Amino acid sequence: MKVAIFFGSASDRDVMSPAAEVLREFGVEFRARVVSAHRAPALLAEEVALAEAAGAEVIIAGAGLAAHLPGVIASLTALPVIGVPLEGKPAGLGGMDALFSIVQMPRQIPVAAVGINNAANAAYLAVEILALSDNHLKEKLRFFRARLGADAQENREVTL
Repeated sequence: MKVAIFFGSASDRDVMSPAAEVLREFGVEFRARVVSAHRAPALLAEEVALAEAAGAEVIIAGAGLAAHLPGVIASLTALPVIGVPLEGKPAGLGGMDALFSIVQMPRQIPVAAVGINNAANAAYLAVEILALSDNHLKEKLRFFRARLGADAQENREVTL
């Protein structure tokens, strides 16, 4: 396993599933777990340790509202953590509360952040991180980016 995906509630599954789709597209092994930083902190610590032992090199963590999950995970590991701020319903502030919580981590315990509900971008960032030491993955990423450019080239003409 190269990437561990965590989110705090099973209700976040639909928002976090695009991360899994991207990782599958690139052939990156991952494991997903639902663990609340607030309701089960000991279980979270255990799951992070298990992820490290299983070979995880990057962690993606989705959280809404107070959005402590990515930060708590970052405090438990030296692995890079990518936070996905989730739009908290019904009491959320459109995900801005989660975004601020993730980007305002204290010094020395950073968490990368992507856009609100943008788990796919978290996975793309994880692929980029992994590609630093995996030439096969780096080539897949280069091919993917070249395809994006070709698609943009083909679709630039618009009839109004």
